[in-house]
Amino acid sequence: MRIADKIKNARMQKGYTQEQAAENLLVSRQTISNWENGRSLPDIISIIKMSELYGLSLDEMMKGDKALLKKVERDVGAVKAEKKLIKFAWISIVIGTILLILGEIIEGNPFIDFMNGALPWVLLGLMFLFAILYLNKEEKDREYDGRI
Repeated sequence: MRIADKIKNARMQKGYTQEQAAENLLVSRQTISNWENGRSLPDIISIIKMSELYGLSLDEMMKGDKALLKKVERDVGAVKAEKKLIKFAWISIVIGTILLILGEIIEGNPFIDFMNGALPWVLLGLMFLFAILYLNKEEKDREYDGRI
């Protein structure tokens, strides 16, 4: 059974209107309608809230709907990729800051003066570039494996 049918059946069994369900789930009535008619899929947070509201286990809500499972997997992958990008950004910022501080501490050395000017920004840009390339490669690897 599709998640759309499960959501609609569970809501009706509990005696909720779409408006009441939407209020409880903190979404619009139109969102509930789209989920129930299969025009869109709920995110994992909404599925958890519906599970609690309708008294169904997550297994009952999600099992058997391959499209929903693929969406949840993509959502999880996006969150992981975002966390990695944030990690790379912080590392870049720390290294750039250290280089800038070293440039201020050690004066008179032409190499350090160069580092104080352009190099930290170049390194920062390269780190972001490598981060983006790494995340894109990982995304393509998942697509190749058929997991998306």
